[in-house]
Amino acid sequence: MSTPVPDPDLSANELKRKPEDGFAGATSAPTSNPNSKRLKASPGSQESGDTPSFLDELIAEEQEQQGGGSAELGRGLHKRPLVPQIDPEQDSLAFQWMDIDMYAGDPLRENPCVGEVVPGSSDKPVPIVRLYGVTELGNSVLAHVHGFTPYFLCSIPRSFKPEDCGTFRRALNTMVEQNSRKSSEPIRVHVLAVEIVERQSLLGYHGDVAAQPFLKIHVAMPTLVPTCRRILEQGFGCPGYGSLQYQTYESNMPYVLRFLIDNSIVGCNWVECPAGTWKMRRGHGQKQGRCQIELDIVYTQLVSHKPEGEWMKIAPLRILSFDIECMGRKGHFPEAEKDPIIQIANTVTVQGETKPRSKTIFVLDDTTDIVGVRVDVSHDEKDLLARWTQYVVEADVDLLTGYNIQNFDLPYILNRAKALNIHSRVAELGRLVNVKATMKDATFSSAAFGKRTDVETTIKGRIVFDMIKYMRRNHKFSSYTLNAVSAHFLGQQKEDVHYSIISDLQRGSPDDRRRLAVYCLKDAYLPQKLM
Repeated sequence: MSTPVPDPDLSANELKRKPEDGFAGATSAPTSNPNSKRLKASPGSQESGDTPSFLDELIAEEQEQQGGGSAELGRGLHKRPLVPQIDPEQDSLAFQWMDIDMYAGDPLRENPCVGEVVPGSSDKPVPIVRLYGVTELGNSVLAHVHGFTPYFLCSIPRSFKPEDCGTFRRALNTMVEQNSRKSSEPIRVHVLAVEIVERQSLLGYHGDVAAQPFLKIHVAMPTLVPTCRRILEQGFGCPGYGSLQYQTYESNMPYVLRFLIDNSIVGCNWVECPAGTWKMRRGHGQKQGRCQIELDIVYTQLVSHKPEGEWMKIAPLRILSFDIECMGRKGHFPEAEKDPIIQIANTVTVQGETKPRSKTIFVLDDTTDIVGVRVDVSHDEKDLLARWTQYVVEADVDLLTGYNIQNFDLPYILNRAKALNIHSRVAELGRLVNVKATMKDATFSSAAFGKRTDVETTIKGRIVFDMIKYMRRNHKFSSYTLNAVSAHFLGQQKEDVHYSIISDLQRGSPDDRRRLAVYCLKDAYLPQKLM
């Protein structure tokens, strides 16, 4: 079980939970690298002595929204726009993708593009790519992309002829079948095809030879590639050519990366499903996920747009910035197995807009109202965590951010849910039904940043973007506390609540918990402003 990771770059008095508050050095401005580009402070920001309080900002936003006829904007409205009428036969659908994965499923029975066949195997299981994205109107999309088969290359025996490909395929298929692990869903044909292609090897010097022949081997599932590679490299006997050791190429490339490269899809660019080439999934019986639009398309029909001209635009992505507060024991770093979560603050912002669409805080026990903020009161911690998960799902956010959320907030929420025996209710944060968020320890090492061990949380269909990681990789500061970084870029700091009184405020009156809620909200608000 992954647990919150203490940050080696921050002392115990600088850790986010919440020892950075009230200690010497916690509010000192970081020293920036003279060669790095310094971001400008937001318009209207003032020196700390003259900066309006966070409550003043909330009141000003509420008054502005009331003047514009949108008094409910900050408090409750956080859902996506309705999906317009779409006819797959007549309308194309373009979206900016922002997450990708793959799964093993059934082959597509027929190509939505009339008259076209579905490439790949007709036997299950087959690999299917899932692309998650957002349209220009702000609707969420889940596209199931079919027909792309895993493959790799290997050296070719001398005097090998095209008519020998069938013999090679059958012999290799037999060996792979004998050496493959038994799966829950048996594969009938392991090696689907072998063909001769012209390529140029990057190994060695080849003079003026532009290309040379290689064998391109297609397999049924990505998990079969390592088995094929091992058989070929250790020595494989093909009838008519004896036992030979083959050099393999591109056999360690992940399937999803292979898909992106071959289809000229780059990070978060726009892809388009032309009219007449895709089919909409409707109803719970067909849909796997919670996106507003779910569709099937064959990979050969999917159009990838280069990020230039009109396709440089950014979709109205929905960004959730959140922060949690724990009721810790004196002298102890909070532990999910023992210390409850008492508040979770959230702001939902749409890319391109300066003000949050929604400001919501989930609190434990009665709390006085906060202007412009929806205060969601629970009297049971299990209910609080379940309601927060429901909020994330209903808001259908594309990106989760905050400060140190990868190493603290997200692992703490998931581990706390396990301790309360409600993990299945709380961990379903992604865009796939009945699929839970997962955690694993990840190690990053480089000459510039040294070696770090972080907790990596995967939420299907949503991106986790931790602002503290961005700051470390792009700026040289003496301190990376939220207080110090916010003072440097925004001219703002956290609310004046010392970490040692958080538990006392929680045990106090509704007004005391309101004070703590404002503090928690500011900690969620600042990372969103830093973006």
